Amino acid sequence: MAHDFRRRFLASVLLTVPILAFAPIVQDLIGLRWTFSGIAYARFALASLIYVYGGGPFVRHALGEIRRREPGMMTLIALAITVAYVYSGAVTFGVPGTVFFWELATLIDIMLLGHWIEARSVLGASGALEELVKLLPAEAHRRVDGDTEDIPVRELRPSDRVLVRPGERIPVDGVIVNGRTSIDESMVTGESVPVERGPDDEVIGGTVNGDSAITVEMRKTGNETYLSQVVEMVRQAQAARSRTQDFADRAAMWLTIIALVAGAATLASWLAVGRDWAFTVERMVTVMVITCPHALGLAIPLVVAVSTSLGANRGLLIRDRSAFERARELDTIVFDKTGTLTEGRFSVREVVPFGDRSRGEVVALAAAVERGSEHPIARGIVERAEDDGLDFPEASNIEAIPGRGVRGTVYGRTIEVAARGYLRERGFSYDENALASLDTSAATTAFVVDEGTAIGAILLADRIRPESRAAIERLQEAGVDIHLLTGDSEPVARSVAGQLGLDRVHAEVRPERKADVIRDLQSKGRRVAMVGDGVNDAPALAQADVGIAIGAGTDVAVESAHIVLVRSDPRDVAGILDLARRTRRKMIQNLWWAAGYNIVAIPLAAGALAAWGILLSPAVGAALMSASTVIVALNARLLSRVGVRTSAG
Repeated sequence: MAHDFRRRFLASVLLTVPILAFAPIVQDLIGLRWTFSGIAYARFALASLIYVYGGGPFVRHALGEIRRREPGMMTLIALAITVAYVYSGAVTFGVPGTVFFWELATLIDIMLLGHWIEARSVLGASGALEELVKLLPAEAHRRVDGDTEDIPVRELRPSDRVLVRPGERIPVDGVIVNGRTSIDESMVTGESVPVERGPDDEVIGGTVNGDSAITVEMRKTGNETYLSQVVEMVRQAQAARSRTQDFADRAAMWLTIIALVAGAATLASWLAVGRDWAFTVERMVTVMVITCPHALGLAIPLVVAVSTSLGANRGLLIRDRSAFERARELDTIVFDKTGTLTEGRFSVREVVPFGDRSRGEVVALAAAVERGSEHPIARGIVERAEDDGLDFPEASNIEAIPGRGVRGTVYGRTIEVAARGYLRERGFSYDENALASLDTSAATTAFVVDEGTAIGAILLADRIRPESRAAIERLQEAGVDIHLLTGDSEPVARSVAGQLGLDRVHAEVRPERKADVIRDLQSKGRRVAMVGDGVNDAPALAQADVGIAIGAGTDVAVESAHIVLVRSDPRDVAGILDLARRTRRKMIQNLWWAAGYNIVAIPLAAGALAAWGILLSPAVGAALMSASTVIVALNARLLSRVGVRTSAG
């Protein structure tokens, strides 16, 4: 659609140039006169091309509006250009009167420009479904009689067994039949910590295998798989999302009625008082042309274009105009925790040495064996050692403890960094009293073991973004209720909420239930925005009145959202509200100007003050019409001069 309007606009502009050059009013304006035999027919030919090619979409859509008995913007545009074209054509071939060819051409040009801008500002969300499908690998390693063969995933059948190597995406929903590993499910479940999985545990297609090879028996296919269900939830939420009727369309419906009534009344009135047919028709056509919505047609698209550009310059990528307009009405914002209010990265919260060991020694030995790992916990430990300026030695013989941790040799001793469950399995003891005074429920605890003896524990937690508190405070000042939504445990969620001053928490919410939380709030009459970054957030982002994706998140979240925060800064959520409200005010101002212009111009065009010698000529009417468009455009541009508070300043 946008490409079609662009092509028609450029072609119409090229054809408009000679029409303007041939127009007497333009020649008088620049003080030059040129003409040639047949110039009137040349203007008519050029105007005919513009009317058919440039005005064609408006006429076709107008016929549709008339058939539906819903006259709107297209009806008014088609009515104006058709009256101007037919009347001007009749004048060209001998009927007394004044031609409106340059008004016709510029009107079509401006309408095409406005609709091109509008079409570009509205982006579909269908890409979300494509991105979801991309999470699944194209091929799988199927196990057959002890051998492995690579086949397309679509050829897998229930009970087939597939080998998933370390670092690969799991291609199917199924159950582990051999092996133990840790699986990164954050892209699907929102859980920030890789989870341990072993025999008889279920796994989800699209998640990432960790440090060990596993064999998975396929249990679900086609529409039964988790990702297929997410695709369907996104599709349903998008289909159920209500569409707000455009302000300009509603105004155009009334303006269409006014134009018809005013034109008919003008014609009847002047004929009734005995004026000649040429004068009467000219008055009617002047009314119809001057009523045409140059300003009204651009009142909304120009403001949208300016606000979209302004938002983009400040890191707010507006993908759905209607949703952006709804943002001004928001009274509830639901934040996903991991990757949104938190960084999705672990940092060391506490180091607890056992016995006579020091904190530095515990961290240094742990960092030595974790140095080469990409595991989030490993990165957190190594970063702590580096921040503390510790010199940690090189480790050798490093190997993963499947689903439990890692071990290596340091100074000839076996050093292990593992979870509490591993210590229990191996019968290793640790100083429980040293941890008794600490709240470990909201943290992940990694134990450091030296030759079978636990020498300390390292508590890690997901880092809260430095900007999160400021974002929450600004939104609360604006009177917005803030909710925290996460798949993490209640203690973890409450810990983060407490640090941010939040008391509305939805914890341990499975991905398929997140959209239900949004739906429940909406059922209570709330205008809800969802802010998230993962695949698990996609249905909730689509269900929300306004879906806002953190730009550093997944492609699926971005494609499902109406607005994307390019800088991944939660403070920009408040910037969205601010920009949406300012944009709304500019829209209203422009609509009032367009309406006010017509309130004054229509009576003058009809000749209401003719008895006092005040009669608006077609040329003056066209000039006023153009002036109203310029004023609307300038007012829209003023939006860029106001300060919108975002992370960009």
